[in-house]
Amino acid sequence: MNKKLMTFSIALLAAAVALGAPKKKLPAVAVDEEAPTTGKDAKVLIDQFAKLGGQALLAAPSLQGGSVIGPCYTKPRRWIVLETKYSTFVKWHEQLTFTWHVLLDSKTATQNKGNKEGLAPYSYFTTSMTYQNIPHGSHAASVCLHPSYLELYGEPKAVGLVITNPKGEVLNWKCDSEIKGIPSGAFPKPVEIAFWNNQEGVMNAKKEGKPMIETRQGLLDRSKTIWALVNPNDYEQVAQ
Repeated sequence: MNKKLMTFSIALLAAAVALGAPKKKLPAVAVDEEAPTTGKDAKVLIDQFAKLGGQALLAAPSLQGGSVIGPCYTKPRRWIVLETKYSTFVKWHEQLTFTWHVLLDSKTATQNKGNKEGLAPYSYFTTSMTYQNIPHGSHAASVCLHPSYLELYGEPKAVGLVITNPKGEVLNWKCDSEIKGIPSGAFPKPVEIAFWNNQEGVMNAKKEGKPMIETRQGLLDRSKTIWALVNPNDYEQVAQ
């Protein structure tokens, strides 16, 4: 595909997604003139958290006719899309860092029934991204896993998110879990109780001498995937 055709195809896809997506009305967030802009007391609220299991799975938007060879898959493949909505209350935050922690359950893998690959029961993924120049109001943050991760390693059964300022101070955090022995938790409780900080009890747990959790790579910021074209105005600029 030449450069002009590729640019045209991406533009068409963006237009199709924008037209097909339902219009959202984000709630207005008033500027808090007295709220601190720095330090651990700066207020950032998590309004809506990422979903678990099948609720986090979405088929990617596509543009028919945008390929010379045509589709290789006759059925839609689903991505793991983890999204959260958050609110800020000062005029501007220079930077906020979002660190995600995700556990996939191998029992729910669609192409590895019965765990034929001999994988650990759970696969752990983590990544961080820093957004910059964040105005007051409602925003979204998101990470994604390619369909191949769902097919081999399973659905997300525990998801955590930590929001920090440039000094590394925790402004908010939350974890939801459907895994026995891994409790859910949220700010203002100390983040040290979260499963990813429990090295002995959770992260290094073993069964019959074998690790219960294996660490893997592949969790991507939304801007590095096809999902970057969906509701782009909800997401702030990722610092380079």
